[in-house]
Amino acid sequence: MTNASTSGITLRRASVRDLSGVEDLLTRTKLPRGGVDALIDSFIVAEDDGRLIGVAGVERHGAYGLLRSVAVDPEAQGRGLGRALVERLIAESNENGIAELYLLTTTAEKYFPIRGFAKISREATPAEIQETDEFTDLCPSTATVMRRVLKT
Repeated sequence: MTNASTSGITLRRASVRDLSGVEDLLTRTKLPRGGVDALIDSFIVAEDDGRLIGVAGVERHGAYGLLRSVAVDPEAQGRGLGRALVERLIAESNENGIAELYLLTTTAEKYFPIRGFAKISREATPAEIQETDEFTDLCPSTATVMRRVLKT
């Protein structure tokens, strides 16, 4: 997918050279960094005048995807950047044949329903997602699990 730019902000595929900035942003926004280095090419970043101000990724597991690490620099929040990142990844997931997207959150239970995600039980999550590091180690067992069906 080509780069998209609105209001001076560019969304583009992340690369290894973004890893340090992505990990720094995840740390500052108190999100887990585990596994990001191995998955960096499944992330997109948002830049404003060359400065990394947002990130989000989809970790693919067969027909399922795990939306993870949606983070926006606190100074850039309130500009629709989180929405743009999530919508881009939903569109890419659809294009790539992912049937359902899952996520875990401890802070954004009210944000994601606006994006079509619904809360589900941990037990209703497919084994492929339950076996991820995010599900087993990186997020607490109290994290809310949410799903969005992409293909029917």
